Amino acid sequence: MIVGIVLAIILMMNSCNGQTREPVVRPATQANRFYDGNAQRLSQEVDSFLSLHRGSADSRRVAALIVPHAGYYYSGNVAASAYMALNPKQPYKRIFLLGPSHHEWLDGASVNTEADYYATPLGNVKVDRETGMALTTTDGTDLTDSEKVFFYRPEAHDREHCLEVQLPFLQRRLGDVPPIVPIIISTNDFQKLSRMAETLKPYFTDENLFVISSDFSHYPTYEDAYEADGKTGKAIESGDVGQFIAAIEENARSGKRNLATSACGEFAIITLMLMLDSIYEVKHLMYQNSGDIGDTDHSRVVGYHSFAILRNGTGGNGQTRTNTDFVLSDNDKKKLKEIALNSIKDSLDGKSVSVSVSPMQDYPMLSKKCGAFVSLHKHGHLRGCIGHFGEDTPLYEIVAEMARAAAFEDPRFMPVSREELDDIDIEISVLTPMRRIQSLDEFELHRHGIYIRKGYRSGTFLPQVADEVNWTKEEFVGHCSQDKAGLGWNGWKDAELYVYEAIVF
Repeated sequence: MIVGIVLAIILMMNSCNGQTREPVVRPATQANRFYDGNAQRLSQEVDSFLSLHRGSADSRRVAALIVPHAGYYYSGNVAASAYMALNPKQPYKRIFLLGPSHHEWLDGASVNTEADYYATPLGNVKVDRETGMALTTTDGTDLTDSEKVFFYRPEAHDREHCLEVQLPFLQRRLGDVPPIVPIIISTNDFQKLSRMAETLKPYFTDENLFVISSDFSHYPTYEDAYEADGKTGKAIESGDVGQFIAAIEENARSGKRNLATSACGEFAIITLMLMLDSIYEVKHLMYQNSGDIGDTDHSRVVGYHSFAILRNGTGGNGQTRTNTDFVLSDNDKKKLKEIALNSIKDSLDGKSVSVSVSPMQDYPMLSKKCGAFVSLHKHGHLRGCIGHFGEDTPLYEIVAEMARAAAFEDPRFMPVSREELDDIDIEISVLTPMRRIQSLDEFELHRHGIYIRKGYRSGTFLPQVADEVNWTKEEFVGHCSQDKAGLGWNGWKDAELYVYEAIVF
């Protein structure tokens, strides 16, 4: 009893001396508004969006994401395409959340240094208050808020939705979410944005993830949104901050209705782009606007882009580079999609599958001999998938053949009809040329697929398999050896081992 009284007195004295502090939890103010407030239904909703993009995790480390922040009904699919680019097996020390202020003009950036946790229906997410406070003291303690770039204003965070709506996606994708640093940016002063980028740049490393929250065009017509958002998206993809600012200004001067704002997170995006250099690649993931969802009015829509900023990328032109120096540009990918679609159309017209060799002279990478899978989806559901694993046929021919096979020869589905062709989405997975390895030390889980061969027996697991199971590297190879190649659990140890990567688009 006496011990209990003494402990109570000590705790009370420490509290009075500022040594202890009740945890401050920022409540889930947007539950039942932007997303479901019921934990079970929310988990199911988020998981259903994420499942539409299964297998799209990039083999390279994601440095940053640009993600929309509307109600999940409208932007959940696009947001999921960004979060599925993350590899949940790659840990981050902290996550910086940057977004715009929808309620308060700040002429700077407010860092939430008061909250210890952000609440969602799925549980609390810890805040890295120490890092937040370090940001707010970067300019010293003698300056006023109007002179500083980082400070704390509670009103900037109380009602703001743009950061909160990202948390359930992080919780479902990552499971154990690392501490967050919530930052609301609201200033059009380029010098201040440059100072923010300079202050944040030391944190822009492999150990941290940056999530930039932004919607794009706000309430133009459906057609105008596609045009304006197309310009904005290309500018972001270029990695050139000047081009991005020019695209925003061009949209505003276009004279088209409701294009004064074509990216509400403009200032957060600028801050991110000012931190980029040649070692980063900006990868566009997905675009939709609200007019693409349900029966939404096409006279007033909101645009949603998603991007992943990848470290050790090629920097520009949308190229995807792997450890084998196999490169596919955006034009290559567009041409392969065109080949796949035309192959299906020709088959519906009774024509044989054939692709003229002469146009391929402008696409030299498409003549490389490698494997590929073609998947067809209708309204988000699989409609057919056939692939060829091997390096005996040029890529453009394989894609044409696999597209036709996926449409008409997958035994799990009825053949695709002409009437449903407009509703079919085509996804292509190109398997890069294989490279033989001598040790498992050369195999990278989640990045590499494995091909095991011994005598007449062989088997493979695509890289995406690692994203769907909780296996170690040894278990991944053991299962492939046993379940796919029929060599037994340890049969791989005296077999030929090859690795490859998958480029999915």
